[in-house]
Amino acid sequence: MAASTIITFRHSGNFGDVDSTEPPKHDNPLFEDLHNAVLEGDEHRVKTLMRQCSPSDINERHRLGWQLLHLAAVNGRSKICEMLLQGGAKVNEIDQYSSPRLVAEKMNLDPLVIALIRDTEFNQDLARVNFHGCTALHYAALSNSSETIEVLAKYGANPTIKNDLGFKPANFANQALAKRLAQYEEEYIQREKEIEDEERRKFPLEKRIKEHLVGQDAAISMVAATIRRKENGWFDEDHPLVFLFLGSSGIGKTELAKQVAKYLHKDDKKAFIRLDMSEYQEQHSVARMIGSPPGYVGHQNGGQLTDALKNCKNAVVLFDEVEKAHPKVLTVLLQLFDEGRLTDGKGTTIECKDAIFIMTSNLASEAIAEHAMQLRAEQQLVREIQLENKMRGLTSDKPDEDYQEQITISRNFKDTIVRPVLKSHFQRDEFLGRINEMVYFLPFSDSELKQLVVKELEFWAARAKSKNSITMTWDDKVVDVICKGYNIHYGARSIKHEVERRIVNQLSELHHTVKTAKAVHIGVADNGKDGSDLINIKIS
Repeated sequence: MAASTIITFRHSGNFGDVDSTEPPKHDNPLFEDLHNAVLEGDEHRVKTLMRQCSPSDINERHRLGWQLLHLAAVNGRSKICEMLLQGGAKVNEIDQYSSPRLVAEKMNLDPLVIALIRDTEFNQDLARVNFHGCTALHYAALSNSSETIEVLAKYGANPTIKNDLGFKPANFANQALAKRLAQYEEEYIQREKEIEDEERRKFPLEKRIKEHLVGQDAAISMVAATIRRKENGWFDEDHPLVFLFLGSSGIGKTELAKQVAKYLHKDDKKAFIRLDMSEYQEQHSVARMIGSPPGYVGHQNGGQLTDALKNCKNAVVLFDEVEKAHPKVLTVLLQLFDEGRLTDGKGTTIECKDAIFIMTSNLASEAIAEHAMQLRAEQQLVREIQLENKMRGLTSDKPDEDYQEQITISRNFKDTIVRPVLKSHFQRDEFLGRINEMVYFLPFSDSELKQLVVKELEFWAARAKSKNSITMTWDDKVVDVICKGYNIHYGARSIKHEVERRIVNQLSELHHTVKTAKAVHIGVADNGKDGSDLINIKIS
C-alpha cells in the first residue's frame, strides 16, 4: 500500500464506536514528499528534495510522532541516514509514538487505524508495543542493520539512552550486533567522560556558578570543593552528601543549589528535586513525602520525594526552609541522610546514596547578617587607617583593594551563636551530625550591590531592546541611588523591587511615548522635597 493511502472506516466493539478517519496529513508538503522518499528508499529523490530542506524540515515529526531519521533507521537505510545527518538531523531525538491504543486515545481514533498507519508509513514488521522513547539507534538495532549502526555511531548516537520501557539499543539487537553495541557503549562513555573532564577543567564549577550568582565567594568555594572531593572519590560512599545553607532570604541559597544540579546533570529536569518544607508542617505530611501505607487514602499515589528519587537516584534534592518541617518529617530526613535510602508507603526501598541533599534555612540569619556587617565595618575602619597612614607617609604598604570580599565567619561565632540556635530548634544532635557542610551566605558588600543593580538594569535594557527596539542607558549615579534601597532581610529581591518601583514604573507610565522612542536615558535629578534622590527618564 502506498505511503499516502487514505484509510477511512468505522469500527465498533472493544474500542467503542469512534471516528476512524485517518488523521489529517502533515501541513508541510515538502516533509510529506521527503517522508515518502525515505520510506521507499529512493536515495536519488531524497538527495534532490533535501536541497530544498532546512534542518527544521528534516527534524519535523510525522503526525504520529516519529522523525525521518527513525524511519530511515528502522528500515535499514544507512545511506539515507547519513544524508539526513549531514542535512542537520538530530541523532538522539526520541520517537514520540507509543502504541496503537495510547495514540488512538490521545487522537480520538480507532487503534486499528493507528496500527495500520504505523505499518504502512513506518514499518510493518514491528510488534504493536510501546516504542515511546526509542532513538534512531534503537531502530537500527531492531532492523539488525550493522551499516546503519555504524553511521549513527559516527555522528555521536548515544547508546546509553533508554526508551520508556527501560531498554537500551543493545537490548533490541541480535547477539553479534549486541556485542558491537556493548563495545561502542564503552567507547562512547569513555569519550564523553574525557570531554566532560576537559570541559570541567577549563570551566570549573566555581566559574560557572559565578556567571549566575553575585558574591558569596566563600560559599561557592566550599560547595565546589566538597563536590569535587565527592567526584574524585574522596568521600564516604555509604552516606549521601548533605549541605545546610544558612543566611537571609534573597542572597543566592536556592540559586546555588540549582547551579550545582545543572553542573552535575546538565538540563535534566528530573535531576533537581525541590520541596518547600512549609508544605510539610503537619505530622500527616510525612505521607505526602514518602506515600501513605496500605489501607490509607492516597496509598496508590506514592510520595512526592520517593517518586522523584525513583526517577533519578543521584539527583540534587533541595529542602527549602527546612526549619518549617514537622519533627516527624525531620525523622524521615535523618534516616535518609544516615542510611542513604528511603522506604516508601508501598514498602519499596529507594537507594539514593549518590544523591546530594541541600537544606536551606533562615535560622540565625539575623545574627549572621549582623556579624557579617560588623566584620565589614571593622574592615572599613582598617581600610581608612591604611589610607590615612599612606597619605601621611607613615607606611609604604599598599591598601587591600579587596577587603570587602575577605570577611570570614569565625569558628567561635559558629560554635557559640549559630550552633545553639540550630540545636534548640532541631532538638537532636544526630540530625546536625549528619550534615557534611554548613555553608554561610552573607549580606552583599557595596561592590556586590552595584553588580546586582547593573545586572537588573541590563535585564530591563535587553527587554526594552527586544520588545520595542529601544536603547536604554543610565548614569552611574543611578546605580548608587538604587543601592540605597537594599534591605538586608530581603537580599537581591529588594534591589529587584527598587528597580521596578523607581524605574520600571516610570517606563510603564510613559508607555505610549516610549513605544515611539528610539532611546531612553535614566538619570538622577536634584533631591526631592523629602531629601530623596529623584530618578528621571529622558526620551529621545
